[in-house]
Amino acid sequence: MALRELVNGYAKPGTVMWIGVRPERRAPVLPLSTVLVAETGIEGDHRVKAGKRAVSLIQWEHLSVIAALANKEAVAPEDLRRNFVVSGINLLGLRNRTFRIGEAVLKGTGICAPCSRMEENLGTGGYAAVRGHGGITADIISPGTVSLQDRVEPIA
Repeated sequence: MALRELVNGYAKPGTVMWIGVRPERRAPVLPLSTVLVAETGIEGDHRVKAGKRAVSLIQWEHLSVIAALANKEAVAPEDLRRNFVVSGINLLGLRNRTFRIGEAVLKGTGICAPCSRMEENLGTGGYAAVRGHGGITADIISPGTVSLQDRVEPIA
């Protein structure tokens, strides 16, 4: 099998497990069940602007890894300050690819590196715990609604 086929192959689509927005800079993340991904950003999020970091996503399966590395029993999605927590599909494989999440179409643009807030939210070592597990950023190609349990799948 060719490498291209291996890279493009996924066992199943992913699932949106959690959604959050930050109404203001440094404000607590508000969990939602549905959100509108508009052309300029996620409605209700302070970061309403188009561009390669318009949306942030993190892997559900990495929450337990981050918790273990931060010496915590568990880590809440809002502590990690991402917009979407996705399960069942390898987000790193969506970097530089176009994918559908709910009704919206995004393009993965890069790694979502941790910020200094991880030390505040997770304690000493929080930044290091998130390194390599912080998910990806994405640009908005086509707006649409995203809800909990929506599918996440590559389209190009």
